[in-house]
Amino acid sequence: MRFGFVGGRCCVVAVVTLSGVAGCNGERADGPPPAVTAEALGEQLFFDTSLSEPPGQSCASCHEPGHAFTDPDKGVPTSEGVHADRFGDRNTPTAMYAAFSPAFHFDEAEGLWVGGQFLDGRAATLEEQAKAPFLNPLEMANPDVESVVEKVRAAVYAPLFEAVYGPRALDDPERAFERVAEAIAAFERTRVFAPFSSKYDAFLRGEAQLTEQELRGRAIFERPDKGNCAACHPSRPGPDGAPPLFTDFTYDNLGVPKNPGNPFYENDPAFNADGADYVDPGLADTVQAILERDGALPEGTAPEAERGKFKVSTLRNVAVTGPYMHNGVFTTLRQVVQFYNTRDLHPQRWGPAEVPETVNAEELGDLGLSDQEVDDLVAFLRTLTDRYTP
Repeated sequence: MRFGFVGGRCCVVAVVTLSGVAGCNGERADGPPPAVTAEALGEQLFFDTSLSEPPGQSCASCHEPGHAFTDPDKGVPTSEGVHADRFGDRNTPTAMYAAFSPAFHFDEAEGLWVGGQFLDGRAATLEEQAKAPFLNPLEMANPDVESVVEKVRAAVYAPLFEAVYGPRALDDPERAFERVAEAIAAFERTRVFAPFSSKYDAFLRGEAQLTEQELRGRAIFERPDKGNCAACHPSRPGPDGAPPLFTDFTYDNLGVPKNPGNPFYENDPAFNADGADYVDPGLADTVQAILERDGALPEGTAPEAERGKFKVSTLRNVAVTGPYMHNGVFTTLRQVVQFYNTRDLHPQRWGPAEVPETVNAEELGDLGLSDQEVDDLVAFLRTLTDRYTP
């Protein structure tokens, strides 16, 4: 893998991938011809920096393979768009294992919203999620669907697009844009994004041993009277033997404080009229949109009850996907564990919750973990990093 800079941002210049080697602008380097599959096409689209306006940013710019498909710029809590003076409001989540999230829905039995994509679930599926960054003025900043499709028509892989979807597949911009999203989602469903190759996976297969500290950390992670992390981040294989995903795909308000260092606050008022007073509504906006669309919500639900709630993230690769929380307020994994451990004991240390009225006050905030137990828990979390080599 090689890296370079386009428009001042680090990007993948070439990465060994499903179909050989894909360049930052979609051009091919050495390697065999690409396979005629939606997955191979999606791979080309994912790494193509010509698909932003102006050119310079691809999906991989904020979901870079070498950083577990998160933003490689760890010094900034939220991601910079193709325009250097525009930043998103949220920390970029990993794209790894995202394909396992169910479509966004309300679970009647649990009385909870579940699944979807983005931290607020506003995209029901991977396909819906893949469309959004192209047209977001804070990300790839294309003015419309037609401009995206015109760039795909001019790309070196345009023949691959027609080979996958048929002659004249790029003629109708709306349908072509749907296929762009379909192809990217197909690529994101490949094993590249879900290798299950961590030390913990090897341990579950009987191919590796955890250290004494890692085993202690696992026990703390799972014990209801200790960390109780597994309540929302299941850590054992499923009934069918499927590896654990370390998320239940639900939504929660952890009491995270505002991040005064969030560059989103400094955006032009056209993109953030509230400046530093901005409060992220989280899941509430998605539920409000459903109410406006359908005219009703499941019984017992309301947008205001979902304010400040964000999707429970997978803990796979958590040791390498900082900064942490929806606004990137925490920079280290140990800091996150300490926040869970002492949020309610030392509120002056952490600051008030951004949205105090819906904070989860039952499952975290006063875990009673010693410094050694915190270290043990962090040691276990580090076993969830992929590309483990004995």
